[in-house]
Parts: sequence; C-alpha cells; structure tokens
Amino acid sequence: MNAIKVNIGHVFGLVTKENVLRMQPEVSAAKHHLLKGDAAGNDFLGWVNLPEEIDSEMLARLKADVARLKAQSSVLVVIGIGGSYLGARMVIEALQSEFAMANRNGKPFIVYAGHTLGEDYYSQLLAFLDGEDYSVAVISKSGTTTEPAVAFRIVKAHLEQKYGKAEAASRIVAITDARKGALHEIAAKAGYPMYVIPDNVGGRFSVLTPVGLLPIAMAGYDIDRLLTGARDMREICMEKESLEENPALLYAAVRNALYRKGVKVEMLVSAPPSLRYLAEWWKQLYGESEGKEHKGLLPHSLSITTDLHSMGQYVQEGERLMMETFIRVKQPAARVPVPLDEENLDGMNYLVNKTLTEINDCATEGTVEAHVSGGVPVVELEVERVDEYTLGQLIYFFEFACGVSGYTLGVNPFDQPGVEAYKKNMFRLLGKPGF
Repeated sequence: MNAIKVNIGHVFGLVTKENVLRMQPEVSAAKHHLLKGDAAGNDFLGWVNLPEEIDSEMLARLKADVARLKAQSSVLVVIGIGGSYLGARMVIEALQSEFAMANRNGKPFIVYAGHTLGEDYYSQLLAFLDGEDYSVAVISKSGTTTEPAVAFRIVKAHLEQKYGKAEAASRIVAITDARKGALHEIAAKAGYPMYVIPDNVGGRFSVLTPVGLLPIAMAGYDIDRLLTGARDMREICMEKESLEENPALLYAAVRNALYRKGVKVEMLVSAPPSLRYLAEWWKQLYGESEGKEHKGLLPHSLSITTDLHSMGQYVQEGERLMMETFIRVKQPAARVPVPLDEENLDGMNYLVNKTLTEINDCATEGTVEAHVSGGVPVVELEVERVDEYTLGQLIYFFEFACGVSGYTLGVNPFDQPGVEAYKKNMFRLLGKPGF
C-alpha cells in the first residue's frame, strides 16, 4: 500500500508538466543504476534491499536485549552523531508525546549524546543521569569519531562509577563494525552485546539497521510495523516505472527539473512540531548525498505556523531561489477544539468548536497559495497519519528518491569527502599526532 501521495500541481509556474515528464528517461536510468549497482558508490547500496533482507534472528536477539534493558533502565543514552542518531531520533520524536519526560508511563526516556561538544550539555546530562537508572547504546562504525568517542568516555566513566564495571558492562550495547575498529575492540574486550552496522550501508541510510531499530524499540515503538512500511514502499519503488505511479521517481524528477531552472534551496515544511527531526534527518540525507562538485539543492526546513513569523517574509518576498516541499498529515492523533469565551475580547469566537488541525490546515493552505502566488514552487507530500508504518514508508521513499536524484544530478550520492575537511583542521589545532 502506498501511504504517500505526491502533488506537483503547484510547481508549474517555473516549470511545465512537460519539463517534469521529460525527466522520465533520466530518473529511470538512475533507478536502474541503483538496482544494478553499476555506478559510483555501488559499495554502499545495502540499504536498497534492507527491508526485505533484514536478519530475523538478529531482530529476535535485539528485542530480547531491549526487554532486558527496559527491565533495568528508565533512560537510554544514545551516543552517536549524524546518521548514527538522527534516524532514531526522527522516528521517536515523531511518535512520542511532546511532554514524554513528564509522561513516560513506564517507557524508557531516550536522551542523546555524542552529537555535540557542548560542555554545558554534558554537565547537565550527567546531573540528570545521577538520578536515573540508565543504559547506553553507543553507535559508531569506527569508534574514533571525536564527538561520540569523547561522549562515550564521559558517559562510560559515569556509568562505571555509579554501578561498578561489571554491572555497567551489562548496561552498554555497542552498534559498530562487524570485525574491526576501536569500538568493536572495546566492546569485545568488555563483553558488551554487539550489533553490526553493515559495511555496505552508510550512516545516513542506516535507520532501518540496529542503529535505528534498537533505540526505537527501547522507546516502545513497533519496529515490525516500521519495517513493513519500508518494505511496502520498496516494492512500489522497485516495480513502478512511470512518474505517475512511482512517488520517489516523481519527487526526484521534479527536484531536478526545478534545479535546472535555477532553484538552489529546498525547504521541507511541516505543520506538526513532532516532525522537526524528520526535517533534520532529511537535511543530512540530501545535503550529504547531493552537496558535491559545487552542485545540489541546499536543504532547509520550516515549521508551520511557527516559522511564518520569522522566515515567512523572506519566503514570500525575498530572492526567488527556493522550492518548498510540504508534508501534510490528514489525520492527527488527537483533536483540540477552540472553546467559547463570552466576552470575546480577542475576537476569536469565530473559531469556536474548530479544531487546531482545521485551523492549521487553513494556515497551511493559505501559505501554499501565498507562496505559489509569490513565485515559490511547492511540492506536496500527503500522508494519512503519523505512525510507524507511515514513517517506514517515508524513510524508504526519501532514501530511494535521494539515490535516484543524486545520480540524476551527476554526483555519487553515497560518499561524503567534504566532511573530512573540518576534522583535519580540528585535529591540527588540538595537537593530534600526525596532524
């Protein structure tokens, strides 16, 4: 079942329908490079068949470890950076209460480390962990990436001081390389349970591996439904060839058609605040995959209606260099109507009994109309609801479209050579041997 509808009717001010349809041969060729594995980056295509090929024995072991950790932990610290935490955080924050810390209802609360070097952040984290029973999932293919490696040192020292080395070891799970690397060596020596980051799956495509599945399961969400959604979207992406039937190919085609007409920025726009980390994950996925050789759309994000009061003026009347991709959710998880106020001093009684979703939908529709009339092309992605199944579909949809779009753009979507530039300078400034 396809839970995602793609509407491109609002892009035809800058491009024509014929411009988009003429992209069919290019995106089809890019798709077949993905399936055949005969183009640049073909050693990182493990994600393409991952939903179908995931190891059932590994899943059973993962669920058993999750049950064990839940029995002894009120908090899980997920240590990772980039793709090692953004995918899990995207799913968890999309599904959990905005006030999850106050309403845990027996579910472990997920906190994050390794994604920052902020000293105040770690001071506050350790003070919080002083009062909680907690466990750790440390995620790194190499174990030597500075931010998560430093975080693991800090958190592991706190864990061992709190529980002793033996019990601390039972509260740590490592997700790392199958055979090599510093974290693999540390975990093997200490006896931590280990899960594998497949060699042929890059970090930003790893959410459907133990990298994402273990934290998501720890947070209390149904990873089987997540994988089912991804599996169903994979079937559509594999089997359907025409732009009208394959949403990932259509999305890749319209982005590239607009890019060729001078669009330089894509903004992912959503109304539910719970989708803010979907945008963060999407920004890494597309920014790291396409931003090469001085090419690619700059990925940015906006939240409706919050950012209309900060960025709305620029989007409406600033330089015409952007497109927007709106994610529209038809069915919210709850309904909150506007109550009657007899005095009506704020003039809001015309909204009485309208739900916030109804109001937000009108704000979104009004925004689309205004931005399109202001010369901003808008793509709309419509989903029925936000749940594990839909998120699984969105994950695979965006991943597949990203691979197709990158090949259509003419870059290798699966490397990230530019990421190393800041690291070399940082190592030199810190006095690391060899730099």
